[in-house]
Amino acid sequence: MALVLSSEQTMLRDNARSYLAKNAPLAHLRKLRDSNDPTGFSRELWKQFAEMGWAGVLVPPDYDGLGLGHVEAGVVMEELGHTLTPSPLLATSLVGATAIARAGTDAQKRAHLPRLAAGELTVTLAVDEAAKHHPEKTALRAARGSAGFTLKGEKTFVLDGHVADLVIVAARTAGVPGEQRGLTLFLVNREARGLRAERISMVDIHNAARVEFDNVAVSADTVLGEIDAGWEPLEGALNVGRAGVAAELLGAADEAFTRTVGYLRERKQFGKLIGEFQALQHRAAILYCELELARSAVLKALQSLDESFATA
Repeated sequence: MALVLSSEQTMLRDNARSYLAKNAPLAHLRKLRDSNDPTGFSRELWKQFAEMGWAGVLVPPDYDGLGLGHVEAGVVMEELGHTLTPSPLLATSLVGATAIARAGTDAQKRAHLPRLAAGELTVTLAVDEAAKHHPEKTALRAARGSAGFTLKGEKTFVLDGHVADLVIVAARTAGVPGEQRGLTLFLVNREARGLRAERISMVDIHNAARVEFDNVAVSADTVLGEIDAGWEPLEGALNVGRAGVAAELLGAADEAFTRTVGYLRERKQFGKLIGEFQALQHRAAILYCELELARSAVLKALQSLDESFATA
């Protein structure tokens, strides 16, 4: 598959770029930062994302979504990176939607995906329990009881965990930390008794939280997928999130490069534009090549996700 966007994908990119430049410039991020906004993103902006279909970009049409591919989702993420726009798109529309659409029962999909696509439901995945990302080291326990399961443990760096309406929790129902087998995914409402979330201040645009599960009781119908077999849907959702983050970082890098080149063309030193100095031209050329290599790698990753999900 050629490493270029189709005409439809290019149109989506251009529309997203135009919309975000007008409605979510860097001043938007600075305003959220300086006001210590408790949510960390604009709910009004998120509502508009949903109206444009972005919230349901990966949600199948049968559940009121656009049903587009990962390349399209990556295109939007890249443009969000250009403006450093904080939003629930990554956690909700990429990771959360993928997990529910891929592993959920029809009842679970009908209960959550239409609301997700409409921007009425935010979702997050609670997986990490330490500073480093090791999903297989999940230790949070789900003890089986007569009425379902009881969750006990703590998750950290949960994206949008302080405001998400629905938390997809990776818990251990068998085996020991470090093993892929024995993991089970659960759908937990944020209002569940025993669930407590504390926001974590991050240095980037993403919102995160530490979430504690203190004997949170959940019924058997909250299991997402199969008991003890949560590793595959977990990795599938995480891979979509990883590609989305890569696209977002590509957008941020591209914006930084564009601004740098603009400065080289404007700044004068020793009576001439600094962009005329060969040493700076060489550095700019190298950065451009590295940026294009990254662009190709990200696009290939997104295309590979589309191919693998189509044959799954």
